[in-house]
Amino acid sequence: MTRSEKFTFPGSSGHDLAGRLDLPEQEPRALALFAHCFTCGKDVVAASRISRRLVERGFGVLRFDFTGLGGSDGEFANTDFTSNVEDLVAAAAALEEHHAAPALLIGHSLGGAAVVAAAARIESVTAVATIGAPADPGHVAGVFDDDDRARIRREGRAEVVLAGRRFTIGAGLLEDVATQRLEAALGGLERALLVLHAPGDQQVGIENARQLYEWARHPKSFVTLDGADHLLTAPRDAEYVADVLSVWASRYLPERAPATAQDPEHPEVPDESAGSVLVEETHEGSLVQSVQAGRHTWRADEPLGVGDDTGPTPYDLLLSALGTCTSMTLRMYADRKQLALEHVAVRLSHRRNHPDDCAAVEVGDDGAGGHCRVEAIHREITLVGDLDDAERERLLQIADRCPVHRTLTADVRIVSALAPRS
Repeated sequence: MTRSEKFTFPGSSGHDLAGRLDLPEQEPRALALFAHCFTCGKDVVAASRISRRLVERGFGVLRFDFTGLGGSDGEFANTDFTSNVEDLVAAAAALEEHHAAPALLIGHSLGGAAVVAAAARIESVTAVATIGAPADPGHVAGVFDDDDRARIRREGRAEVVLAGRRFTIGAGLLEDVATQRLEAALGGLERALLVLHAPGDQQVGIENARQLYEWARHPKSFVTLDGADHLLTAPRDAEYVADVLSVWASRYLPERAPATAQDPEHPEVPDESAGSVLVEETHEGSLVQSVQAGRHTWRADEPLGVGDDTGPTPYDLLLSALGTCTSMTLRMYADRKQLALEHVAVRLSHRRNHPDDCAAVEVGDDGAGGHCRVEAIHREITLVGDLDDAERERLLQIADRCPVHRTLTADVRIVSALAPRS
């Protein structure tokens, strides 16, 4: 299951900053650091949805509130673009100290400009992504009207209303963003860059994406978020961003250490210590599920009439587990014994009527739920190669020794527990 834990660390000004570290159950492929939009926070819809989706794809994600926002200490009126960049550097250092250094920086809106400015100072970063980011940090001054800007400069700080919320803005913010330039930072980025932007973005126009892309050197990529708004309020837009990010970033992540080799003396019995699998609803249909195992993801569903038929059914997955394990076991055994086995194919089926499988669950006298049982699995194994009858018979016996076969025919207990509240 996904792990989500509080992550508090000292920010650039010494105040404690409130973060949330979202992690997959297994070792993450890489850690990402997410910078939210101006006056937003770590729990803004786009940040939480992108983070959750990236965790489904095997990434760990730290998102935090900049100084003076959300659960973070400090006074927002004393912050500016430079302090946001410093907070990002501090977050990366804390992440490296307590977990691992981040390899991916992701920034939304002004947070996108901040990750570009911070990237050169975070040595571990190999890829940077911006979402709806301005090419000029001074763009943020445009969210205030002329009267507000004049009042802020005149009084040194002033309270303004943004999206129905009140913030005290310091004159230092306006002065700081007016001096920031991203052209040099992008020209010397020396990291892969992905620019994501919606053509219809009403807050930060698409011309900003063109400018960011032109200033950057290769490797650089641009993906249009057609139909999305600036805050990615539609779930499918945030999930699409995360899906693109996970695929794109994988190309620029450090190589993972190879898995430990199996004992060559017993190749016919694969490692039985199976890794964990995470299954979660996608909310894209009535029953669609996202399945993650290590760095691999796919979806499961039910047939039309019960679900939306967007992926294999639970029993399809069960049969595929047995079939793949059978074929792998036979291949390892044949190679170890130097048998002339050229090809293995395994066809599987079960007898139960799929729509009725879970409708037939019985409840015991103690109130405990019963089981959806597959009464008979038929496994037809095709062996291609110059094998004699004795070798073919031995391979049939070996098929029954595959770990999944033994798990399915064993007296397996399933222990269920509720995850702690996040």
